[in-house]
Amino acid sequence: MRVIAGDARGTKLETLPGEEVTRPTIDRVKEAMFSALQFSLPGARVLDLFAGSGQLGIEAISRGAAGCVFLDRDRRAVEIITRNCKAAGVFDRCRVAQGEAESFLAATRDTFHIVLLDPPYHHGTLAAILPAVAKVTAPGGTVLCESELAADLPDECGGLHKKKQYRYGKVLVTRYEKERAE
Repeated sequence: MRVIAGDARGTKLETLPGEEVTRPTIDRVKEAMFSALQFSLPGARVLDLFAGSGQLGIEAISRGAAGCVFLDRDRRAVEIITRNCKAAGVFDRCRVAQGEAESFLAATRDTFHIVLLDPPYHHGTLAAILPAVAKVTAPGGTVLCESELAADLPDECGGLHKKKQYRYGKVLVTRYEKERAE
């Protein structure tokens, strides 16, 4: 696994062994996700929930995001995220935290231009977490969700509107946008 574009391009990233802990996003899915975000990335504040190895947030910073908050509940994942951010040379623009997504979203006062969600599959996590994610998404912000094809996701949730879905083999990427403030 590696950073595929931007300042940190080519940096090899670590991941936890075994797909029961983390499931790295394959390069063609990652490239498609970031093609959808290319004009939103410069200067953006990013949240990488269920961060795993941190590859999505690191990719965002490498492509011009101002910074990223990484969150994962697994201590070992947090250690790997920290090492990967340092290896990619982006650690000064990162905040890495261990905890549950629901607790973090309820407590944070930050808002984010881009939220990247890649939770464990087959648990209904995305649909359950979207209302809390909507509260921390800045007006005009984008939420990208990676899931299994059968994920049941709402068309609208707390000001987030489903704009497009992309299918890549067994992976579904859903893009939500939050309405802009008037």
